[in-house]
Amino acid sequence: MKEEQISAEQSLQVIQSMISKARQDMSDNSIYFLVWGWITFIGCSGQFILLELVKYEKHYLVWLLVPVGVVFSIIQGIKEEKQRKVSTYVGDSMKYLWMGMGISFFVLSMILTKLGWGSPVFPFFILLYGLGTFISGLFLRFRPLIAGGITAWALAVGSVFVSYSYQMLFGAAAILFSYIIPAYMLRRKSK
Repeated sequence: MKEEQISAEQSLQVIQSMISKARQDMSDNSIYFLVWGWITFIGCSGQFILLELVKYEKHYLVWLLVPVGVVFSIIQGIKEEKQRKVSTYVGDSMKYLWMGMGISFFVLSMILTKLGWGSPVFPFFILLYGLGTFISGLFLRFRPLIAGGITAWALAVGSVFVSYSYQMLFGAAAILFSYIIPAYMLRRKSK
């Protein structure tokens, strides 16, 4: 078989196409970080406010926002699959990573429901926030996500030195630095 030679112009078009696809993937991923970032930020800070300031007994009800995120993610994922013409390694890796992270958050929630939520639980969630964003940053080669993951890990360590209710604020800070700020930067960079 004879190899086809491509011109410099064709090579440049292929490279530009790959860069364009990578930017689109980055932009698509930012919506999940924003949705889950804001849901979790509202959950952590809202639970703190309900527990510490309002003194509401059922302060955990703020987390009923999570099913909204699940429904959104499923609908968005189905929509993206229908529109997807080409599957990329980065796109598939991100999908599998966050599917595993979602299952891990669910399993951790079930374990903590059995053990009791009054124990120091937020450090474990913050640890997972850091892991997901750090690996996502490596996949996307996007330093703000990597830095956000490292920041979340530092906040996980710091959160073990405060009470349960203040761990919620550490969780909110971890989400701000590991999901929300990098997601807006990712969105801006991809455009």
